[in-house]
Amino acid sequence: MAEFGVRMAFHHHMGTIVQTDHEIDRMMYNSGESVGLLYDTGHCLFAQGDPAALLSRHIKRVVHVHCRDARRDILNRSIRQDTSFMDAVLDGIFTVPGDGCIGFLPLLRQLRDARYAGWFVVEAEQDPRKAEPLAYARKGFEYLSAIAREAGFAVA
Repeated sequence: MAEFGVRMAFHHHMGTIVQTDHEIDRMMYNSGESVGLLYDTGHCLFAQGDPAALLSRHIKRVVHVHCRDARRDILNRSIRQDTSFMDAVLDGIFTVPGDGCIGFLPLLRQLRDARYAGWFVVEAEQDPRKAEPLAYARKGFEYLSAIAREAGFAVA
């Protein structure tokens, strides 16, 4: 991969063996510098992590960023009831950036200060019957573009 200029990145994710901040820290500690991190805001929060602290610890290895927001009421209920990942998604735990409880501006400023130059991906698994995909994609893109500019990124 490196010969083609592509860095490998591990994506922490709910429902896998590496989902909590502690598990991510352990995986990063026990892997070499060639293993980057696909940092995912929503999965970090759903795993009861601290998105800003996780980013600070591993910012030099962030290769890709999934900007996924979470709805606080559904997040709290899903954690309290130990809801499965799929049921939480269908209940609407995730949404696009700017439509939930995650503060993206400080995170993007951290990334800018670290000279991050990779992708920001608007992401939110949602039931299309509850959240029309194109409308939410546009909403997330508009919000994330504005916040990225405010954080100091050039947005094409």
